[in-house]
Amino acid sequence: MLEFIYSIAGFVVALGILVAVHEFGHFWVARKLGIKVLKFSVGFGKAIWSRTSSDGTVYAVGALPLGGYVKMLDENEGDVAEEDLPRAFNRQPLWKRSLVVLAGPMFNFFFAIAAYSLVFAGGVEGLTPVVGKVVENSVAEADGFRSGDVLLSVDGRKLNTWQEQRLYLFSKALARKTVHYDVITSDGQHISRALNLANVPMSDIDANLVAGGIGLIGWYPSVPPVIDQVINGKPAQMSGLQQGDLITSIDGEEVISWNDVVRLISASPGKPLQLAVSRQGYSQTVSVTPDMAMDGNKEIGRIGISVKPVDVPEDRIVDIRYGPVESLYRGTETTWMMSVLTLRMLAKMVTLEVSSKNISGPITIAQYAGKSAQVGFTSFLLFLAIVSVSLGVLNLLPIPILDGGHLLYYSIEAVTRRPVSEKVMIWGQQLGILLLFLLMSLAVYNDLGRLLN
Repeated sequence: MLEFIYSIAGFVVALGILVAVHEFGHFWVARKLGIKVLKFSVGFGKAIWSRTSSDGTVYAVGALPLGGYVKMLDENEGDVAEEDLPRAFNRQPLWKRSLVVLAGPMFNFFFAIAAYSLVFAGGVEGLTPVVGKVVENSVAEADGFRSGDVLLSVDGRKLNTWQEQRLYLFSKALARKTVHYDVITSDGQHISRALNLANVPMSDIDANLVAGGIGLIGWYPSVPPVIDQVINGKPAQMSGLQQGDLITSIDGEEVISWNDVVRLISASPGKPLQLAVSRQGYSQTVSVTPDMAMDGNKEIGRIGISVKPVDVPEDRIVDIRYGPVESLYRGTETTWMMSVLTLRMLAKMVTLEVSSKNISGPITIAQYAGKSAQVGFTSFLLFLAIVSVSLGVLNLLPIPILDGGHLLYYSIEAVTRRPVSEKVMIWGQQLGILLLFLLMSLAVYNDLGRLLN
């Protein structure tokens, strides 16, 4: 119940902040360019607070805190007094109208830059870039990577933490490139290794790319196979497994760490397993049949148990802090890479090279909002930055009713020297609504699939 409350609250706060930032961009630039703004509202519905400024602009807070909107003076939306015509939006030159429309997505990008910069300035904690395991028959194993490798840099980019390479590898995998690592091997040799990302199947380019697609798993202390929580109604609970049980073998195969538990259960969806466990010093065998679940396009087994995390040694944790200038640079670079990556993913989905299952909707966003809020302010801020980039990119797509659709109309107007006809705009609006409906339907379908699994 608490997790549900966090998800709803996190979703409302995140959406409220990011849409308000977007609309404030339109508002601020319109005012700076001399366009009359009739109303700027944070939230929708009945106003719970409002104030009218000396120039007639109404500032309001709506009862529904899901974003906001800006209403500008426009002859297309009502009568305009003669003296106000020079300040009407529709009377502005093309460059002014374009800047007002562009300002919304740009403010989303500016917000992401500010959020990332603040996180980099406050300090980023991560694990040292040491390979803990190389998956058998993986791309990484074929290219010579081994357990114990210390990754110093990739394509000349210094790696302070394991996490720093993820976004860069994602981008290069989509571009089907080869990257080059500077590595110190487990026996102390300083060598260079090439990682050919063109060998990663396009279907494996997702959030689990580094471990699942490439086969590189970062070092983490061995986690003992002790059950911490048993979920009610799941196979583990119904079979009699309990909190504190130490799993010693599964179907006769010895279990050393929690990774062994995950590997053997995941590989056995719908197959009865015999788990040997030690409980309060006594050994017993429990029969359990994992439920079938989907991990991408792959069926896996789950029984409904979790593990208690172990402490990481201090010498394996890195805390990186940057100065104001370096933080701003890295914030800008990260925002740019995220934007390009989002566009590439969308293009690959359109051409059916990447699975559309990577599209997430409101349910998944709410879940991540809640989880990041529970972790802490920094995690939630990073979540806001990621979603803000996505919102900025989405609004720039040349789809009618989005900002990018208006910019498309303005581009046509710049070439033809006359505005797009009302008939074409109505047709485009209907097409845009249909496209967004289909996109949202796909996103919700994916969300429900993840939720059920």
